[in-house]
Amino acid sequence: MPAIKNDPKTINAWCTYDWANSVYSLTITTAIFPEYYYGVTKNEATHNMVDFFGYAISNSVLYSWSVSMVFFIAAILSPFLTSVADYSGLKKTFMKVSCYVGSAACAALFFFHAGNVEFGILAFVLAGVGYSSSLVFYNSYLPEIATEDQYDRISAKGYTWGYIGSVLLLIINLMVLQFHKKIGITESLAAQLSFLTVGIWWFVFGQISFKGLPDVVLSVKKGNMLTNGLYELKKVWVIAMKLPLLKRFLIGFFFYNMGVQTVMYLAPIFAKDVIKIESAQLIATILLIQLVAIAGAYALNKVSQKTGNSKALIYGVIIWIFVCAGAYIVQPGLSFYLLAASIGFIMGGVQSLSRATYSKLIPVNTTDHASFFSFYDVTDKLSIVAGTFTYGFVFWMTGDMRNCLIVLGVFFIISLFFLRQIPSKQVYNTQMPE
Repeated sequence: MPAIKNDPKTINAWCTYDWANSVYSLTITTAIFPEYYYGVTKNEATHNMVDFFGYAISNSVLYSWSVSMVFFIAAILSPFLTSVADYSGLKKTFMKVSCYVGSAACAALFFFHAGNVEFGILAFVLAGVGYSSSLVFYNSYLPEIATEDQYDRISAKGYTWGYIGSVLLLIINLMVLQFHKKIGITESLAAQLSFLTVGIWWFVFGQISFKGLPDVVLSVKKGNMLTNGLYELKKVWVIAMKLPLLKRFLIGFFFYNMGVQTVMYLAPIFAKDVIKIESAQLIATILLIQLVAIAGAYALNKVSQKTGNSKALIYGVIIWIFVCAGAYIVQPGLSFYLLAASIGFIMGGVQSLSRATYSKLIPVNTTDHASFFSFYDVTDKLSIVAGTFTYGFVFWMTGDMRNCLIVLGVFFIISLFFLRQIPSKQVYNTQMPE
């Protein structure tokens, strides 16, 4: 039997996975690892050039393109992973495997130091692939455990749990970093221990989610497990092209997500390299962003309840455009903190509302949720690849990261053109095309 929809215990189990894996997003991709990476690879004598498998490359460009590689690999794997899960009926099993690979790779970053940059980058990429792959299965659970009118609320709840959990662990790790001398360890070791705690946290709390999520999916398919994933993506593509609202949303999402995700992944490097923010200020700012993001996720959810989803997303994208403009001229001090607060406020809201809006726009009479969310996931990943690669390329060509902000602003403006063509509603009741 399918899971009982809107069951509080099942919903809480689903939200717990956001609590479990969001520590990766905050500690590894946002707060401590970028700072640690920059410190390990910084070398004024070589103008911050590092040796990577025999090739000399800027540490900032290497980091940007490493993020691109994470999501390029994940985008390739996504349809195959989804296909295997669908055709075997083992969605939860593959979600577990992705969780275990990602958490183990995070723990492995404990061994990353200046003498093994290649190892650090490879572990970073593997952790990202595990994280992204697990989200394919995680997101596809939402239509199976909740009714459409609850998507916004539950999606926002999941993101909120994720922010709270990730902030809690970050505070613990920051205390270790702050008092490392009293503890009797080096600052470098304190940072490395934080990577280990991320792996343990992700693994342990993931077990709670796995215990509470249903094993039975709505349908188990028959066919070639390894090749039908691409066929499923093609099928969803054909359906999406026949549904004007879904098509417009996906195009708009691709462009604004390029900007949102690039800012999220590369802002710490920008702050260190361009604005020259001190380490303590940077980490405190990241903590501020996470706290403000909790309020932002709920605020944009409230806006969507009054105006409908597409208008709320348009308001969010407009704020992102102002963020890009502000970042171009921002200086250390009050203006930097105001900019950071703006990013935090709109960051969580746009992510949460994007997932909920897509859930509403897919046909309500489909049982093939995993394939639709695989398509969404691939779109998400390819937009991150495009955004972070473009960011690194523009910096590589011009030598000035501020020029990258102009490109990001253009991405947001393009997305508005498509979002404005979507009626703003609470429920779309989309049907499969004939």
